[in-house]
Amino acid sequence: MKIIIKKTYSERLANRLSKKTRIRKKVAGTLIRPRLCIYRSLNNIYAQIIDDVSQKTLFQASSLEISSKVSLKQKAVEVGKLIAKKALENKVENVVFDRNGFIYHGRVKSLADSARENGLKF
Repeated sequence: MKIIIKKTYSERLANRLSKKTRIRKKVAGTLIRPRLCIYRSLNNIYAQIIDDVSQKTLFQASSLEISSKVSLKQKAVEVGKLIAKKALENKVENVVFDRNGFIYHGRVKSLADSARENGLKF
């Protein structure tokens, strides 16, 4: 008989933050190739394009800008389109993808695929 022990929220958060630090050791954005950083909350998803050298956020998009009548996955697709559109308007084509410790699955994957389809390269 197998006993399943659920992790608490603080344990899951600690796991995500340790993954985040491992990722951030390898991923850094420059002005030529900035970092596309995402954050996924329970109801919303946020994307930022960041220049780590000057420590500035160049562009941002979130699902708060989209109507709340669509599904969470569709919100992620729309945010991917928005961030790609903003980046391409300002002549940024190449980015480094930072999934911020989240698993590359579901809404994170939808946002990344949508950004790629709309012209961002990573």
